[in-house]
Amino acid sequence: MSISYYDASANERADFPRLAGGTRADVCVIGGGYTGLCAALELAEKGFAVTLLEAERIGFGASGRNGGQIATGYTPGMVDTEEIAGAEEAARLWGFSVEATRLLKERIARHNIACDLRHGELYAAVKPRHREWLLEEQAHCERLYGYERYKWIPEEDLGGYLATDRFCGALLDEDGGHLHPLNYVLGLSVAAVAAGVTIYEESRVTEVFDGAKPVVKTDDGSVTANYVVLAGNAYLGDLSKSLAAKIIPVDTCIIATEPLGEEKAKALMKTEACVSDTNFNLDYFRLSADNRLLYGGRDKLVSRRKVAGTALKDNMLATFPQLGEVKVDYIWGGRVAVTRNMLPDVGRRGNIYYAQGYSGQGVPLSAIVGRVIGEAIAGDAGRFDVFARIPHKPFPGGTALRVPLLSLARLYYEFRDAL
Repeated sequence: MSISYYDASANERADFPRLAGGTRADVCVIGGGYTGLCAALELAEKGFAVTLLEAERIGFGASGRNGGQIATGYTPGMVDTEEIAGAEEAARLWGFSVEATRLLKERIARHNIACDLRHGELYAAVKPRHREWLLEEQAHCERLYGYERYKWIPEEDLGGYLATDRFCGALLDEDGGHLHPLNYVLGLSVAAVAAGVTIYEESRVTEVFDGAKPVVKTDDGSVTANYVVLAGNAYLGDLSKSLAAKIIPVDTCIIATEPLGEEKAKALMKTEACVSDTNFNLDYFRLSADNRLLYGGRDKLVSRRKVAGTALKDNMLATFPQLGEVKVDYIWGGRVAVTRNMLPDVGRRGNIYYAQGYSGQGVPLSAIVGRVIGEAIAGDAGRFDVFARIPHKPFPGGTALRVPLLSLARLYYEFRDAL
């Protein structure tokens, strides 16, 4: 159990060198996850010379560890997003989210990325008040945005989708889906290299010097560039304290069962869609290509992976008690970045661009954010600025109080979920 299921089932990956000595580029991208690679690919296709630096290996962070869900919209829901950003901006943001899922799928097809893409995302209501919230979201998106890809599934019909009685209704996003997240990011790296991007692994950035020609330092080298893209997200570290103060890195954990076999897997989940429940400390699950159940969630205030895995198995059995004798083959975890308002934090400071805090929506949203970063650096910042206008505040106390604040917030939301 020392590696993740994703590592165990990964496609062949390239080995990239460590940066040694000084080099120049039009753009230096820091971070070898979805955002960094999507931005690098967009920029290279526009003719920019791009160097990408990854502290570990491509996909080491959240991009190679997450639940793999593809969903339309934003974590707070569109009703709350409208309250945060205003009606006109929310409509633009919704349009970007629809474009994001389409763009992601187009990239997978265009670059022949083998990542087990499947269609559909089910939002499953745990309580009647969650059901009402989902119905409100569906009506809001249909009325204001003309979105017709949501389908309501009443409680009495859920048996045709899931072999559980835990939920009281579900909203199916027919444009949603799921994929093998590590194979997707590895495929992006292949596409980026083919477009001309130079990638260095095991090249942790230690400092970024601002200026007309920013200089990015690593232990053994440096990159002088016209522009820098900070795409470290929850793994940003100490590169920018002001940016780090606007996110909390949240631990998540996923377990993978032993292979269930096709018959048992299809009896458990009669849909190829992935599922997320509606609790704040949510559970999410889906079937893998080899018929394992992948079951994830937040770690319920425990940080040791083995204990978190035990807690997740308990949650899995609460959903599917028929899996009582099934073995868990893999337990792994990682960090996602969450902002105060649960919307992505995208912006720039001079010629340094950044994107972080997708709050659980990083798989699809990174696709469009990478594109608009590329557009902005190429001279058209109109779409980028829609994201940049989303209001964000740092967490009280900055990075020093993030852990105790997170613990208090989790306790509060676990209490609220239990009501």
